Amino acid sequence: MAPAAALLLACAVAALACLALADPPASEQTALLAFLAAVPHERKLGWSASTPACAWVGVTCDAANSTVVKLRLPGIGLVGPILPGTLGRLANLQVLSLRANRVSGTIPDDLLRLSALRSLFLQDNAVSGAIPPGVSGLAALERLVLSHNNLSGPIPFALGGLAALRALRLDGNWLSGKIPSIANPGLRAFNVSNNMLNGSIPRALSRFPTDTFAGNLQLCGTPLPPCSPFFPSPAPGMGPSDGAPGGTGRKKKKLSTAAIVGIIVAAVAVALLLLLLAIVFCCKKRARRGARMEGPKGTAAAVGQTGTTRPPAASGEGTGTASSPKDDAGTSGAVAAAGGGTGETSRLVFVGKSAGYSFDLEDLLRASAEVLGKGSAGTSYKAVLEEGTTVVVKRLKEVAVAQREFEAHMEAVGGVEHRNLLPVHAYYFSKDEKLLVYDYLPAGSLSAMLHSQ
Repeated sequence: MAPAAALLLACAVAALACLALADPPASEQTALLAFLAAVPHERKLGWSASTPACAWVGVTCDAANSTVVKLRLPGIGLVGPILPGTLGRLANLQVLSLRANRVSGTIPDDLLRLSALRSLFLQDNAVSGAIPPGVSGLAALERLVLSHNNLSGPIPFALGGLAALRALRLDGNWLSGKIPSIANPGLRAFNVSNNMLNGSIPRALSRFPTDTFAGNLQLCGTPLPPCSPFFPSPAPGMGPSDGAPGGTGRKKKKLSTAAIVGIIVAAVAVALLLLLLAIVFCCKKRARRGARMEGPKGTAAAVGQTGTTRPPAASGEGTGTASSPKDDAGTSGAVAAAGGGTGETSRLVFVGKSAGYSFDLEDLLRASAEVLGKGSAGTSYKAVLEEGTTVVVKRLKEVAVAQREFEAHMEAVGGVEHRNLLPVHAYYFSKDEKLLVYDYLPAGSLSAMLHSQ
């Protein structure tokens, strides 16, 4: 038995020696050395091709030392972008942590092809650009932390398709647009505070606390204050439960005799007034018909006195395009009275090269708005429509001008094209309300750029 035991012991020692000498593929070692050579670093790591890669600082291999599964290099003074074709060649990498360095540039696309990657920590760096939509390829991703960088653009909707996602932190960047709905019940940590996001918070994310969304001035909805429409809604009328036989809210009240008499008198007065108006209308109609029967002589005399003839009523061809594809095909873009100019436009009228827009006045009424500034001519609002379009609406005040003159002026302004002028895309005219619609420029106002220093 002694020779057999000795032989078994020798085999075990040989196996351990072989295991100790195991090393990841040469391609992974080359990729790590290429990454370190391309990115300057303040701390010396002592990586060398003469030593096994699994023994390098920050490198962790699997149990058999056959492949690199983790790379952790936090706070070692890395400066510059991640070179494509380096870390993206670590096919079995599960954890990548380069936090608290000075890593810059964009996120390489080859990092997003690491199908085994479960955790990506790049917070507290200077990473810029947009979050690539290719993040949807990280099917095993559980933690994505990109806080406190210089990321911009929208949050990809593809993040909602990562079923394994448990933590998503994007706070402290320059991200804009709406928050996508991430209806992942396993999501436990979420933060998008201190960005430039707008619109309403998705219902699936409303369970997170207020500080999760703080610092985004254009966000609204639970847990933040509710979104407000562009114009305040009219006071609600009586509901079906107010005084109705089947209602449950208020008790039914009987009208007094004096109230009934008052209602009857008011009804009679209204009927007499309507009758009087009908008589006046018939008289005017008869007078106009008699004037038209005077013939060409009277018309020629009128032309001779004024020197010009009045143009025909607008037919819709010269007053801009229709409000939107949502309108009926048989309606015109503007409503105008023939020759009188007293009619009112009931919809948005688009001018210039604005055929690409597909919203109407009802969309503006439902949009959430933010006051951008107030001036002598009126107040400017930033309106975020439900479809995601952002425009600026200027609400004019104390503008006393006839509709025909206002429309002609808007058509002239809408046709002006200059790189230093913000074109008017649409307008709305009524007796009590006059609106102008422009593009929204996210870079800020001219005043802010002149006086921000």
